[in-house]
Amino acid sequence: MLASPVRVLVAMSGGVDSSMAAALLVEAGHDVTGVHLKMADTPSGLPGKGCCTLDDSRDARRVADRLGIPFYVWDFSAAFTERVVEDFVAEYATGRTPNPCIRCNERVKYTALLARARAVGFDRLATGHHVRLRTGERDRHRLLRAADPGKDQTYVLYMATQEQLAHTLWPVGEHQKAALRAMAAERGLITATKPDSHDICFIPSGDLGGFLRPRLGARTGRFVGPGGEILGAHDGAYRFTVGQRRGLGLAGQPEPLFVTAIEGDDVHVGPRQALEAERVEATAPSWVAGAPPETGKVGAQVRYRGHPLPAVLEDAGAARVRVRFTQEPPVGVAPGQAVVFYDGDECLGGATITSSSSCAPPAIPDTGHA
Repeated sequence: MLASPVRVLVAMSGGVDSSMAAALLVEAGHDVTGVHLKMADTPSGLPGKGCCTLDDSRDARRVADRLGIPFYVWDFSAAFTERVVEDFVAEYATGRTPNPCIRCNERVKYTALLARARAVGFDRLATGHHVRLRTGERDRHRLLRAADPGKDQTYVLYMATQEQLAHTLWPVGEHQKAALRAMAAERGLITATKPDSHDICFIPSGDLGGFLRPRLGARTGRFVGPGGEILGAHDGAYRFTVGQRRGLGLAGQPEPLFVTAIEGDDVHVGPRQALEAERVEATAPSWVAGAPPETGKVGAQVRYRGHPLPAVLEDAGAARVRVRFTQEPPVGVAPGQAVVFYDGDECLGGATITSSSSCAPPAIPDTGHA
């Protein structure tokens, strides 16, 4: 962290990670203030579900009191609804599969909060994200994977810019999650044993269809097989995502079927091999260092809990990027998700997937004979 004390605003969600971020910064001698963001109106009493309940706000306040720091609640609910929830619904309406955590960091929890923190006089914003930050030559900031690979969150922060990184602190990314819980217990923090939040914070039940149905209505459609045959009907394409196998209701087929594409109200299904992608196209690329790597060689990760696969950037313009996988093809690439680029542990940037092309069948060797 920093050598000299600065004014830091810590986003305190009410979980152990942000609690320890605040504690570590206080112990380092910084002038720390805690803030809890009111965003989704998630009901209380749902352990491990969501991250925006009244109980979470109370837990964050109790940690702030324990640390002896000022604490505020800022209402970001209007921005969250407009920029995250409504975007989420609109994406599903068009057959895409959005990642609301990326949108939240991009538009509210990181970017918008950092802007407000700077506007009211704070030198830095700190959060409980599991990432690491390093500053190298010519003060270039590098966004690195967390010390605990199972908790790494660089995938949802690929849009961070050099200017934003210059005013950000991520203290917990240097520690294993188990160690953070032990450290919180040693400090008497109420969040030490609190379960991690799961699922989408504004859908604490985990029932995606139940959330989308009243907003998008009943939209009957067809299951279309690999040869164009109609295999059945469904009551809403938004209930499915590329790569899905379970819950299709297509029993009795000669081989397992997966969702391979969603076009309007048609859900296309096919064998697992049809999910393998050789190329991915994505839009709105963002580069942490300001530009793509000169070599074009990257590790490309297409889902949050996935891993980077060797790839080459064939086209990296200002508005789009085309990625070719050079060894193992990713499976189940879903439009609306992010493709995030790495060089080892360093996150280089990312973009939003618009389409993918399946691997071509193996070529027939030319033996020189007719």
